Amino acid sequence: MGILNLNWVAIFAAAIAGMLIGVAWYSPLLFGKAWLKALGKTSEDLGSRGLAIAGAAVSSCVSAMGLAVVLRIVGIEILHSGPGGAFMGAFLGLTLVATAMLSDNLFCGWGQRLFWIQAGYRVTYLVAMGAIIGGWPDG
Repeated sequence: MGILNLNWVAIFAAAIAGMLIGVAWYSPLLFGKAWLKALGKTSEDLGSRGLAIAGAAVSSCVSAMGLAVVLRIVGIEILHSGPGGAFMGAFLGLTLVATAMLSDNLFCGWGQRLFWIQAGYRVTYLVAMGAIIGGWPDG
């Protein structure tokens, strides 16, 4: 199995999961109100979200594909399981994504609340994506 011989159904399912987590995460029921407050904006200030949603969809697809490639390259047997994939998602989310976001946050002075909301979302969706990709049966 080559590196580009990926399970595209699992990648698509993981990308959809990432988007659904984002919908819930930034809803008023979870962190939407706190996120807007941390941004210093209102929902109306954000205007039309069509371009942002399209960009988030592309980002989710690329993240899922990238994670699938990493899981394939690493190739450790435990990663070919839901828990193993979730572990790798958490590992990459915490060591690469959140740390890069922390650096941006510190230099830009956006505040801790905004960092935790946004980094928390990204780590959470990488954990979910990893679990889906790692646990999806090859077929």
